[in-house]
Amino acid sequence: MSSARVDYIAPWWTYWLNQFPHVNLRFQSLDHTFKPQDENYQQSLIFLGCVAAAGLGVNLLCLAIYLSCLCCCRKDEEEEESKKSNSCCVTWAAVAAGLICCIAVGVGFYGNSETNDGVYQLTYSLYNANHTLEGVDSLVTGTMGGMQSGLKDHLSRLDEIFAARGDFVQTLNFMQQMADNVIKQLLGLPDWEKAKVDLTAIADQTAYVEYYRWLTYLLILILDLVICLVACLGLAKQSRWLLTTMMVFGVLALILSWASLGADVATAVGTSDFCVSPDKFLMNQTKDVISSDIVHYYLYCSQTLPNPFQQSLTVFQRSLTTMQMQIQGLLQFAVPLFPTAERDLLNIQHLLNNSEASLHQLTALLDCRGLNKDYLDALMGVCYDGVEGLLYLSLFSLLAATAFSIMLCAIPRAWRQIANRERDYDDMDDGDPFNPQSRRMTTSHPVNMHSFGSYSSSMGSQTSLHPPTQTVSNAPLTEYMNQTALFGGNPRYENVPLIGRGSPPPSLYSQPYRNSYSPTMRATYLSMTEDQIRHFGEDFRA
Repeated sequence: MSSARVDYIAPWWTYWLNQFPHVNLRFQSLDHTFKPQDENYQQSLIFLGCVAAAGLGVNLLCLAIYLSCLCCCRKDEEEEESKKSNSCCVTWAAVAAGLICCIAVGVGFYGNSETNDGVYQLTYSLYNANHTLEGVDSLVTGTMGGMQSGLKDHLSRLDEIFAARGDFVQTLNFMQQMADNVIKQLLGLPDWEKAKVDLTAIADQTAYVEYYRWLTYLLILILDLVICLVACLGLAKQSRWLLTTMMVFGVLALILSWASLGADVATAVGTSDFCVSPDKFLMNQTKDVISSDIVHYYLYCSQTLPNPFQQSLTVFQRSLTTMQMQIQGLLQFAVPLFPTAERDLLNIQHLLNNSEASLHQLTALLDCRGLNKDYLDALMGVCYDGVEGLLYLSLFSLLAATAFSIMLCAIPRAWRQIANRERDYDDMDDGDPFNPQSRRMTTSHPVNMHSFGSYSSSMGSQTSLHPPTQTVSNAPLTEYMNQTALFGGNPRYENVPLIGRGSPPPSLYSQPYRNSYSPTMRATYLSMTEDQIRHFGEDFRA
């Protein structure tokens, strides 16, 4: 039996998934036979979903422990958070999370498309098979109706016309026997009505579920991509509220990823159980509707297998041929004697011709090649594209869970680094003359003060100790900004000579100011007397 089946070979991933443990909720091991109506088998698939739920619990527990350790670290560790090495770690973690998330979304789109293609092929094959069975049922019903009503009425009228001729009446009785024989053969064919309704219901329900499954995964994929992009935007803009919002959505996406993983694995395992031995399942399902010989004929469709309808179709054909021969004889010999019988005889001949055409169509529809092709197309769609797509969706769920776990670890550190920078900025002394913000506030309100250049120019003449008062303009600030650009754009006041700033150096003997002034400048400043310092007030006081 199995040697005749060469068209369908289950893919290797279905055998791999079929080997997954099948355990019910009472932890009892089960066989791997596909039995969707069995309660224990349903529990074995639910158990796989519970394993994914346990993975989600472990993942959340690890994240909770990590966040607890991060919140309970010592203050010196908090200061180390602002170092460049930790900033690089957060940056690389964000890059890794974004990259993995993009890969996961790409894999998810491909898997969602593959699964949808497989299910579409399944529903198309089911509808096509249903159309074939509906055609068979229509032909059988039409032929039987013509034989039971139309032929019977014509034979009754001819019996009245040929009442005086016993040989003609005997011919009519023989034709009635042939018609009853045809009806008997048609009644011997299986009743396809119930099977047709079942196929239609399965196809409709499958298409309905698949549409919402595809739409749900599409929304999940878009949600994951948006969360990753917005989280990267929050890190780039250093927005704490945006990072906090994305952290909440990241937890939601993590839960959805594990939930989809459990659903995908359970569905893939159940489908693989069917794909490993689909013939056995279908024969068990149809044993109360159609005989096993007919199901076996359509499932395997081998040239060595006998056609279970061959005998009925042969008897049908012979009966029609015999009846047509009898009608030709009556048209030849009875019509000249009974002209009124010609119309009924021609109607019977037309009915027999239509029945013969229906016989040829019925023979073609009952051939195993059409339904077997639909069956194989359905298997290819489910077991190849469908299960393969579910595996890619499972990989998407794992990658998404990994990406969001990394993101949930990186966001708190980034959030704390942003908070530490803002706190350090708020702790700066506004009165510090070397604070850039304080300097901008000073230059925005000009005051009269002595410049250091006036002192250096007046030291050559001790008779003029009253230098003119100067109003500070934007020139010192412009000069400072130019010097800042020369020093790499880093506003470090302690490394820049105090040229034209109107304030004395804090100390000419301390680092780094010792190397900031020329020897002439230091000598000029040190040669000032106490009287000069008292005269010019506290401008030179440190």
